[in-house]
Amino acid sequence: MSITNWLVLLLTHPNEFRTLVQFYFYHEQKRDITSIKEHPTSGWDRESMRRCWAFLDQTSRSFSAVIKELDGDLARTICIFYLVLRGLDTIEDDMTIPDDIKQPILRSFHKHTVTPGWKYDGCGPNEKDRQLLVEYDVVVEELNRLDPSYRDVIVDITEKMETGMADYAHKAATTGSIYLDTIAEYDLYCHYVAGLVGEGLSGIFSASRKEAPWIKDQLELSNSMGLLLQKTNIIRDYREDADEQRYFWPREIWGRKEYGFSEMRDMYAPHARERAMWAQSGMIVDALRHTVDALDYLRLIKNQSVFNFCAIPASMAMATLELCFMNPVMFDRNIKIRKAEAARLIMRSTNPREVALVFVEYARKIHAKAVTTDPNFLRISVACGKIEQWLEQNYPTHVILDTNGVSFNEEDPRTRIIRKEQELDLEVAKKKRLEDIRAGRSPAKPPPSEISKFEVMLYVGGVLALILGLGVTIVYLVFKLVGDD
Repeated sequence: MSITNWLVLLLTHPNEFRTLVQFYFYHEQKRDITSIKEHPTSGWDRESMRRCWAFLDQTSRSFSAVIKELDGDLARTICIFYLVLRGLDTIEDDMTIPDDIKQPILRSFHKHTVTPGWKYDGCGPNEKDRQLLVEYDVVVEELNRLDPSYRDVIVDITEKMETGMADYAHKAATTGSIYLDTIAEYDLYCHYVAGLVGEGLSGIFSASRKEAPWIKDQLELSNSMGLLLQKTNIIRDYREDADEQRYFWPREIWGRKEYGFSEMRDMYAPHARERAMWAQSGMIVDALRHTVDALDYLRLIKNQSVFNFCAIPASMAMATLELCFMNPVMFDRNIKIRKAEAARLIMRSTNPREVALVFVEYARKIHAKAVTTDPNFLRISVACGKIEQWLEQNYPTHVILDTNGVSFNEEDPRTRIIRKEQELDLEVAKKKRLEDIRAGRSPAKPPPSEISKFEVMLYVGGVLALILGLGVTIVYLVFKLVGDD
């Protein structure tokens, strides 16, 4: 950002200015892949890998920053994994490639991607990531350098993904159908283009031994993580995709009778805004059903760099869904969350509880914007309620954890119940002691009370003060006696 932009931000959005300043000054970069000590794992000392890092920056700058902070060789491995899938996706998206040429390339991409020297220059001149395929031989070289356990996962996922992409591309080219009809078909498409990415990443995490070996078997949770991110992008990119005649919203959602649309492009007509936002809320309800699985997946992650890699995009997806919900601007242009909000989410997404609080924060904002005239009003309420329920089941909000131990929020009604139960327990204990005394039995000892760290420090300080006082007294007496002699 230029100095002028900073000044404008300070005057118009002072809170965002403060957040960005905090982020730039206090959010330290975890690693520098260009430093000499990182060369064995980052591969920066090789020209081919430097070119791969450059392609990663060009294709996705925000995603690139998160990848580069992964521990050890995970960063390099996932960089290559991302570029392989980006190359595959570029061929599938390119409408200038005839289907009879596209099909054999797609269905053999897992073989091409390990064939030394393979590259492809048949993409259209306007294709955004054309240059990646023109120089794809550097990706092939680096993929073949990876540990076999990593390479096998990448090749396996590529083969599965290319099959699904080829099927959908062939259907569009031969039948002329440009729509996905059912939610099940929509889920399958998202599985091929994003759910399999989640499965591949889980496999790589397990192979790295930075996560448990069974993480790779959590297929449903891994798939949901991918679907949450993919469906969020599909919702946000509605206008951009519609302008390019790419329609990913399923007819089962936008084609409902109460919405009154026969074509998706009709939704950005000014007179249809209210009904368009109903269709939009239906899409957001569908995306929200993956949030609980995403939170469950994040709870399984133990490595901090891996957790950040997974949690930050999930938090931003939730913020993007809230931005899109009931926002008519989405039908006019592509919208994104503000930089300060992204910075705040990066700084907060450090543990499962905090991410769950982020999800609840945006779920409440979504619910607050919901209108009763929307046919999806109840479904939105239920979806947001499930996120709140997950938080309370796993991280009850009336429990406060701090340096002094566990305490309770006295303003929360649940705390009054806890206090009442504690009082009843004490009353029962007193009655039991009295009964034991009257019966001549030795009364049971009361349970030891919990001692906080502060109390321990007081006790230790008291003992030290006592020892110091005795020492001073003894020294004084010795000097007194010696002086008298």
